[in-house]
Amino acid sequence: MTTNEASATGAGDQDLQALEKLKAATAAIKAELGKVIVGQEDVVEEALISIFTRSHALLVGVPGLAKTLLISTLAQTLHLSFKRIQFTPDLMPSDITGTEVIQQDQTSGERVFRFLKGPIFANIVLADEINRTPPKTQAAMLEAMQERKVTVGGTDYALPNPFFVLATQNPIEQEGTYPLPEAQRDRFLFNVIVDYPTRDEEARIIDRTTSTQSATPAPVVSGPEIIACQDTVRLVPLPAHVRNFVLDLVRSARPKDPASAAWVREQIDWGPGPRASQQLVLAAKARALLKGRYHVTLEDVETLALPVLRHRIVPTFSAEAEGVSVNDLIRRLLREVPRPDRKLL
Repeated sequence: MTTNEASATGAGDQDLQALEKLKAATAAIKAELGKVIVGQEDVVEEALISIFTRSHALLVGVPGLAKTLLISTLAQTLHLSFKRIQFTPDLMPSDITGTEVIQQDQTSGERVFRFLKGPIFANIVLADEINRTPPKTQAAMLEAMQERKVTVGGTDYALPNPFFVLATQNPIEQEGTYPLPEAQRDRFLFNVIVDYPTRDEEARIIDRTTSTQSATPAPVVSGPEIIACQDTVRLVPLPAHVRNFVLDLVRSARPKDPASAAWVREQIDWGPGPRASQQLVLAAKARALLKGRYHVTLEDVETLALPVLRHRIVPTFSAEAEGVSVNDLIRRLLREVPRPDRKLL
């Protein structure tokens, strides 16, 4: 960003320094990820946005697309504690949060309860195949993701800061999976679709994984640096026309809103709540910084509308019967919601 651009957006010297630090951190992380991960640029960017907005992300894709590898590699690039939880049908809530055990005090001889922390007590938690476990266990993540604490035996235990849950999920059509509770889906900033690699990318994957090539990413960003980046994101100003566009977009997806279109009431059963507006704005601010800008544009919002909204909209039975996907509904909303004219504001 140039000095003229900075003055036009109201960014001061400290803001510019923070922006440069965030850009440098992003470049360093991407460089280390590139040693292991081939392609998936959009997935990497959305994972970084989740981290810089103090949020969580859900990666969805069929097995074998390196979802788990991407998250574990990302964790290696950060000076943070990392734990992996493999979700299975027999996993219990206490296997995630921890449990109280009775131990004998060596001094007094009395028996006392001692809390043994579970794997949720880490800066980065990989919830692998989260939809392989029943809703009772999935719900154990709910308090941790929202309140960033765990309650066991009436006592609250704070989770470390920063704290992120990066979860993977296999498509719901596959056998042995359980739908995530709506309340838990809403706690994720993004629903990231991990797609198949291109032919060239797959060729590079073959070359890397079937030879003696090996690379270990180095940790390049610390916890305090990530917290500083998170603070920088919230300092980015939000233009009024962008805020109004976010409001119009999210509210237009609610079938019970009086201003919603007739087709919305026919094809959408439940629409996104206020958290969708909040997180779409935060994500747009982070994307603007990753692109080297200290201002949010409509393009930032439009680009991130799909991953932010696709897990917060429930289509009607008739829409599903007609083969209309949630992505189709969001794209139609983006086409029909008027774009504010900056000159008129």
